[in-house]
Parts: sequence; C-alpha cells; structure tokens
Amino acid sequence: MPAQPSEAEVLDALRPIVDPDFGKSIVDLGFVKELRIDGGRVSFQIELTTPACPVKSEFERAARERVAALPGVSEVQVTMSANTRGRAAQAPAGAQGAVLPGVRNTIAVASGKGGVGKSTTAVNMALALRETGARVGLMDADVYGPSLPLLLGVSGRPHSENKRIFPLEAYGLKCMSMGFFLSENSPVIWRGPMVHGLIRQFLTDVEWGELDYLVLDLPPGTGDAALTLTQQAPLSGAVIVTTANDLSLIDARKGLKMFEKVRVPVLGIVENLSYFVPPDLPDRRYYIFGQGGGRRIARELGVDFLGEIPIDPRVVEGGDKGRPILIHAPESDAARALREITGSVVRKLALLAAEEPGIEGASITWAQE
Repeated sequence: MPAQPSEAEVLDALRPIVDPDFGKSIVDLGFVKELRIDGGRVSFQIELTTPACPVKSEFERAARERVAALPGVSEVQVTMSANTRGRAAQAPAGAQGAVLPGVRNTIAVASGKGGVGKSTTAVNMALALRETGARVGLMDADVYGPSLPLLLGVSGRPHSENKRIFPLEAYGLKCMSMGFFLSENSPVIWRGPMVHGLIRQFLTDVEWGELDYLVLDLPPGTGDAALTLTQQAPLSGAVIVTTANDLSLIDARKGLKMFEKVRVPVLGIVENLSYFVPPDLPDRRYYIFGQGGGRRIARELGVDFLGEIPIDPRVVEGGDKGRPILIHAPESDAARALREITGSVVRKLALLAAEEPGIEGASITWAQE
C-alpha cells in the first residue's frame, strides 16, 4: 500500500490552481490553510479573499480531484472559507466620531441623475453579496427621496438604546433609511446643515456591527448629501449607474469627477435598462435608450465597464411589492447580470485591499459542499 503523501506533495498538487484575479497559484498566495494528513486522509482549507468569489466551487472541485489522485490518498476533505479584507481602514480627515468602525468595505452606488435605477441596483447588489454568505448592510442616503422601505418591503421605526440606533433587517440585510422616520406622505424640506447632520448620524450613531460590506445608496447628483458622504464616510470604492442615453451619460461624468476629486476609486460603470427582450421573441434585443453608451463612457473615462442590466417588467412588479428581482425572479437575466456585476465589484475591492498591507480580514467558513 502506498505511503501517505507528504505536505509538499499535496501543495504541489494544488499549485496549478490559479486565482484568475491575482494571476497566481492559490498555494503561492497563501490561500491553503490548516493542511492535515492522517494516513490516507487529507484535509485542508482554501481561504478566499471574498465570499463572492465566482470560482469558489471550481476551486473546491479541482482541489479535491487533484489531491485525491495522489498515491496513498483515500479521502479528501476541503473546507472553503473567505477572509474578507477591508479597504476602509479609517475615516477621511475631518470626520467626527467613530465612523463605521466594524465595517470592512463601503461601496457607494451613485448616479449623476435620477430615474436610472440606482436604488434598485444598490438593493440588488446588497442582496447578491448576502447570497454569498457575506455580512451586509444597506444605507439609504437619499434623504429627499428614500426608496429602501418600498423596495425591501420593510417599515417601522428603528429602536434606540444608550444613544445608539439599531437598524432594521430585511432579507438578511441590516437597513437604515430616512424613510423609516417619515410617514408615507411627509415631504423632506431640509437645508444643507440638517442633511449633513443626519448623514453623519447614520454613519456614527447607527449600530451596524461587524459587516463585510456596507452598500450606500447615494442621492442622485453631486449635491449636499452626496458631498457629505464622500467627505465623511470611509468609502472603499464607488459604482456609477447610468443608462445609455446621452443625458444620463453627461451626468455620469460629473459623478465620476466628484469621486476623483475626493480620491475615491471608481470601481466601474453599470448600464441599467440596457435592452429589452420580448418574451415571445427571445432572440431579439431592443435597445430602447440607445446602445453601448455605458461601455463608451467607461472607455473614455478610463474606468471599467461592469455590465448591462436588461429591462425586465418584473423589476418594477417585484419592487413595488418589496421583493427585489433577486428575490422575485432569481433566475431572470436581470438577476444574473446583477450577480455578475456584484462579483466584479467585490473582486476589484479585494485586489485594491491586497495592495494595502497590514489590513486584517474577517473569516467566513462555508459548510463542505
């Protein structure tokens, strides 16, 4: 009977498995942890940089097959985990109070103008992150037109204790919105200092707890609320949502320039409402708002194009019922596009975090598949 394999032999078997984002072997990256060999039984953990890794199952399968093929191996146990690194190590200069101390990554979702589906995109991105096992919060910073309560079907007034505000929860997300403190028909008539104070309170007084990702739904444009957030919140990166028509693209440029001025990396541009596929003509695409605008503006501005989200009536249908498309129609093309876009966003964050040494992560372990 062959002797049990050595640690070196197991690591050599795993070395050809390459992380597509880092372009290096999972062994050289230090992703292989807790390697144990007991006779013919081999167990180890593969620790990824984000729970949203799209090749998690491929890594698990390849690792199991490669180690099982070694002489003397009778059993292989692979545990998949994630060590979410954080880019938001500290708040910007001038921020007051402890700003999001337990939040590892803050993702701002912005648009130059209203009506492009920014809030819907932010909500579904947060849900896509939650599906991967990440701990996720969602902050509705659109003070004048809060839409999170409707989109998630959550209502009620958050309770407070010892001067701390506790967020509500929906679909596993921790949520905070100005809409929780207003009646349905209450207008918000506030000047800049009041907006500034509320947003600062959401950042410093809300008990967000330990989160891997906090998604911030910014108000459209580059006004008081958006500027306050970029100055006060430790933003890890920003995603800009637009449609393909020229008016939206002009405003998207302004939003991108705002983030550049405050040195927040723009992770990419999302083109929403890109095309429509009729149910009875699945091979046809109708580009109602124009074609390729998002990709063109991304190329001109030197940022990544993250993807297109098609028009789907179920987005509106589900959103009006508090059921976002990832819940209402999880197998739809729109839901799949949103998952792919979210995966690209968090992988870019992981790459940015890898460039900043000394930042610790928070581990998540999945049950063996």
